[in-house]
Amino acid sequence: MTTYTAKIGEIVIGKAGDQLQAVALGSCVGLVVYDPKFKVAALAHILLPEKNRFSKPGPPGKYGTEATVEAIKHVISRGGLRENLVAKIAGGAKMFESLTSGSNMDIGSRNIAAVTRALQDNGIKVLARDVGENQGRTIIFDVATSTLEIKQANGSIVKRI
Repeated sequence: MTTYTAKIGEIVIGKAGDQLQAVALGSCVGLVVYDPKFKVAALAHILLPEKNRFSKPGPPGKYGTEATVEAIKHVISRGGLRENLVAKIAGGAKMFESLTSGSNMDIGSRNIAAVTRALQDNGIKVLARDVGENQGRTIIFDVATSTLEIKQANGSIVKRI
């Protein structure tokens, strides 16, 4: 089994027999778009919700709105069918709650909203999510089984969705 790790702002692609992971998601969101029939998936490690006029160019997975579209394109380019595509998301924590309450600095919540909206706009159903709260996560997606394993920052497995 091969494991591909999406670093911040990256998108990795895999097929049955592969695992896709994003390590140490804090306010970042891990988005998995996949075709469960043809066993192909993309995982994006999303840093920010969307570009604005001050945004600097970045890798294709940096911004939620763009990363969602890119992940969909990657799965289709590897043989997935648009009508089969579904998604799972995790992350978007409030890592510094005392600093973010009621402010525009709650990047986690903004990331979750941007990715959810982009998936809806593209007709992709979210089958499972583990988002928010105030702790970091590492996620591992098994392309063959379509299982997303979520680990707490200490490495203990919290759940499989």
